[in-house]
Amino acid sequence: MKQVQILIRFLIDLIKEAGDICKDRQNRLLPVDVDFKNRKDIVTTVDKEIENFISKKIRKTYASHDIYGEETGRTGFLSDYVWIIDPIDGTTSFLHQQPFYSTSIAIEYQGRIICGAVYAPNLNELFYADIDDGAFLNGRPIHVSNTQTLINSVMATGFACLRADAEHNNLSYFNKIVPQLRDIRRFGSAAIDLCYVACGKLDGYWEMNVNQYDIAAGAFIVERAGGVVCDFNGDVHFPEKGIISANSSLIKQLLENFK
Repeated sequence: MKQVQILIRFLIDLIKEAGDICKDRQNRLLPVDVDFKNRKDIVTTVDKEIENFISKKIRKTYASHDIYGEETGRTGFLSDYVWIIDPIDGTTSFLHQQPFYSTSIAIEYQGRIICGAVYAPNLNELFYADIDDGAFLNGRPIHVSNTQTLINSVMATGFACLRADAEHNNLSYFNKIVPQLRDIRRFGSAAIDLCYVACGKLDGYWEMNVNQYDIAAGAFIVERAGGVVCDFNGDVHFPEKGIISANSSLIKQLLENFK
């Protein structure tokens, strides 16, 4: 069995176990379980618990691999492999008893993503992909939509808390793009947004100021599903310079709004 196949099977089992713990913990959150990174950016004890759980599982099987997690940062191991973890992407939804949150894990090898998985336990949706195959939702192959025009598109965006008080934020793009669309959605999890692009539930997605751990797995899944992911300039410097995702036809039309 190829190494990638071994990794993706391990990853699927791991992320399902982590997501099911999230689902169980969501119903038992207390005010004492919530802390604030800043006045809008929240973290729960469950975020930390899940990241610790995932890291321990990885370390037990792949002791030499590096790990980069949202809550604990990077371990700094000198390894060709890096596991990129967002234990709960959509913590606000998680806190408010909403289903639109996910656990996201990507595996990077020599600077290139080779496996990725996103699990939304309350939605019973497990997305995954690896470098040797396409992308899948609950074991079924998925592909981006073939929608050709913005007016026929349903897209998603987000409003990162890191830009809440910034003069230049997503509202300017939102006001410009939304009138051109059929409709807009706001799920609150970049990982879910990207996976919904991958399976055609959404036609496109854009956002400012997300982090690598938010989008690493989801962006990879989109690409393996035949989609395009780029920054606001049409280059590969995402998420540092924003992120846009859609099929090849819509990406060109979306980019016109970021000039």
